[in-house]
Amino acid sequence: MPPKKFTLCVFTLDEIDSIQVIMPQIDRSLFTQILVVDAGSTDGTIAWCRQQGYEVLVQKNSGIRQAYQEAQPHFRGDYVITFSPDGNSLPKKLPELIAKMQEGYDMVIVSRYRDGAKSEDDDRITAFGNWMFTQVTNVLHGGHYTDALVMFRGFRRDLIPRLKLDREDDPILVWPERLCFARIGVELLMSARASRAGFRVGEIPGDEPKRIGGERKMRVIRWGSALLLQLLMEVFLPRSAYH
Repeated sequence: MPPKKFTLCVFTLDEIDSIQVIMPQIDRSLFTQILVVDAGSTDGTIAWCRQQGYEVLVQKNSGIRQAYQEAQPHFRGDYVITFSPDGNSLPKKLPELIAKMQEGYDMVIVSRYRDGAKSEDDDRITAFGNWMFTQVTNVLHGGHYTDALVMFRGFRRDLIPRLKLDREDDPILVWPERLCFARIGVELLMSARASRAGFRVGEIPGDEPKRIGGERKMRVIRWGSALLLQLLMEVFLPRSAYH
């Protein structure tokens, strides 16, 4: 079989302080494509990425879920790795993540809580939230995760459409955002649906350092409420089977 191709998808929004530190640490030879998906930075992030030769996609609609949707048609790799350049994702874990994906997994998560890994960016509230959402995902959706919520993960390119995470007519995606006035990602629902659908999922341990620069975009109460509502709706609302 020919070797698998990998796309590194880097989500940015005003990350100029951190991206100049983190991106040079990435071995470009690992990837067929490095795609920067930017939500409208005004601090020079877009210009710097283009100067470095990175492919840049500027979002038409704001929100991390919308970033996944808009990026999906542009992915050229067989697998996609989603990566945060704010310092939370460790570039040195990328070769290990790629090697694990090549063992035949549909999705591999870089867990902040597996085998002694830790998050230096957690506070008491976010640490409890990450633990709670992971436990709810495991109990309600049959998962075996230690970290169901983290962005740093790799997955098959077709996993997003197969899990129907790219649809604006899905109430489980749309309603929690509207009701809670929040724009949330698809990572937690991806974990839940991948488990329910029986996809092969793995984890590797990986520390989460403190962010280097930029603001934390998360709004704890609104995002937490929307995420919990998604997990509950996924149990009780009927849907067609994933394939």
